[in-house]
Amino acid sequence: MNKLVIGLFIVAFSACANKPRPVDVIKFADLDKLIQDNSSDLMVVNFWATWCAPCVKELPQFEKLLTKYENQGLKVVLVSFDFVEQLEKKVIPFVKKKDIKSDVMLLDETDYNSFIDKIDPKWSGAIPATLMLDNRNGNRRFFEKEFKEGELEEAFNNFVH
Repeated sequence: MNKLVIGLFIVAFSACANKPRPVDVIKFADLDKLIQDNSSDLMVVNFWATWCAPCVKELPQFEKLLTKYENQGLKVVLVSFDFVEQLEKKVIPFVKKKDIKSDVMLLDETDYNSFIDKIDPKWSGAIPATLMLDNRNGNRRFFEKEFKEGELEEAFNNFVH
């Protein structure tokens, strides 16, 4: 009997462990609250889309950063600029296929000009773009660029030290 219970627990746990991360659909007000939230010491917010080749190319660096620094209080949030109509057919399958562990959110906004200045006044609205936040000291740094291999971790380390 105990072996059966343990076996069922292992099967249930495995099913949960293999379940893809959910993709939350949010409005800018939700994103703004997340950025203002001080519950994570360090946060890296990346703005991307499945149709943006440079964005997709740099995504593995964000996953590596999360894996390496999560135990130091880092939270990585990937904010997709895909259309909300593409959530089920494009975004969720992409997240599952790439086995993304970071938090993924789809920003359901059509007027990007209404909020890009609130992220950073120098942001043209182009992606990929990344915002780094250090809630321990209130620092923030914005990058409107694609990170080449190794550049993201270097920028992160320069930011936090």
